[in-house]
Amino acid sequence: MIRIGILGEIGSGKSYVANNFGYPVFNADREVNKLYKKNKKIFQKLNKKLPKYILSFPIDKSEITKAILSNKRNLKIIINIVHKEIRKKMKLFLKKNRNKKIVILDIPLLLENKIANKKDILIYIDSKKTEIEKRLRIRSNFNRKLINKFRKIQFSSNYKKRKSDFIIINDFKNKPVKKSIKNILEKIL
Repeated sequence: MIRIGILGEIGSGKSYVANNFGYPVFNADREVNKLYKKNKKIFQKLNKKLPKYILSFPIDKSEITKAILSNKRNLKIIINIVHKEIRKKMKLFLKKNRNKKIVILDIPLLLENKIANKKDILIYIDSKKTEIEKRLRIRSNFNRKLINKFRKIQFSSNYKKRKSDFIIINDFKNKPVKKSIKNILEKIL
């Protein structure tokens, strides 16, 4: 099984590109949302550590946002609790898809949390800053302060580009992205 890790800035279109590969995708953001909605144990752990912020189940994302913005340590607490569960979910995903030729890992902190393997093929999604900003602003949960907090815990774009095997220029148009994916798949298969 070939593991492809998708890297890029917040709002660069990582999930969009990942879904265009046509192979199973592990989307960590989607899994986190499911945890907040359906996993009572996660709620209990977060509620125990952050009782002032995490008040009700299912967890309201605005509670998470308030916790993160109010105190730098809170983000670390949340990451420690949530990421253990996400790693378990990823292991299940990999086990379930072990017979697939390729799997795509769409995990925002893939390098930062040392989730990538040495053999993984890393692809950096490069998008114009202006495009990223435009796309972020139209998100329903857009919060500039929150995005800046997340950017601070991420490696720089230059570092991620250097670590990547391929770079896809994402101009948010279907044809060029699909062509880039096709070229990459031809090289690795």
